[in-house]
Amino acid sequence: MIRLAANLTLLFTEHTFLDRFAAAAEAGFRGVEYLFPYGHDPAVLAAALREAGVEQVLFNLPPGDWETGERGLASLPGREAEFRDGVIEALRYAEALDCPRVHAMAGLLPVGADAETRAHHRATYLANLRFAAAEAAKVGRQVLIEPINTRDMPGFFLPHQAQAMAVLEEVGASNLRLQFDLYHCQVMEGDLIRHLERQFTAIAHVQIAGVPDRHEPDVGEVHYPALFARLEQLGYAGWIGCEYRPAAGTRDGLGWGRDFGLTG
Repeated sequence: MIRLAANLTLLFTEHTFLDRFAAAAEAGFRGVEYLFPYGHDPAVLAAALREAGVEQVLFNLPPGDWETGERGLASLPGREAEFRDGVIEALRYAEALDCPRVHAMAGLLPVGADAETRAHHRATYLANLRFAAAEAAKVGRQVLIEPINTRDMPGFFLPHQAQAMAVLEEVGASNLRLQFDLYHCQVMEGDLIRHLERQFTAIAHVQIAGVPDRHEPDVGEVHYPALFARLEQLGYAGWIGCEYRPAAGTRDGLGWGRDFGLTG
């Protein structure tokens, strides 16, 4: 069964953030995700979830200084203490929000990074993920890693699916899993159904958006009905996060999801 979660960072921006929970529920979503919860007290967010009757399915670890362009800390040498503090803070929120998984953004490589620099970043990434997975296991949570395309995020450390799978294998933690964003994969590599099949046992969360403009998933070059059908055939029981930018109003663009309980 396809279960759709609204990404409240991108959807329902016609409303204030705390009002987006109820707006998502009214549109038929039963789960929500967003980039970061840290600007709100966890008790306030928990109340918004409870009042709207939706589940918190995902959010990201603290990313560093987002406003100045940082996009995660997990692979950044010299920032290990900050990353570890962020893990503890994220897990505090995850417990308060009953959220089963958190995403550790890898971060950016420096411009012109050579092989030695890349190796240093990779070693830092592996060590940080081992720490995050161990801490998350203590409280029954998963840590996810996500390849992100370098068109939208130039210099991102982890742009390819094979890189992510190699990291998962090397770390070897059962609660370290893959966040498979079909939009990012299409931009970088394509061949989406074969990627789903090859990586299925590692996937804990899926995200979608239309390609190439990151609007609704019923426009652009990707045929999502075929992908949804293959996910169901494979037995996927997780959430599908709708992480796209509405071309107009959010509700006006939800017609694509009527077969899955959305109302637009």
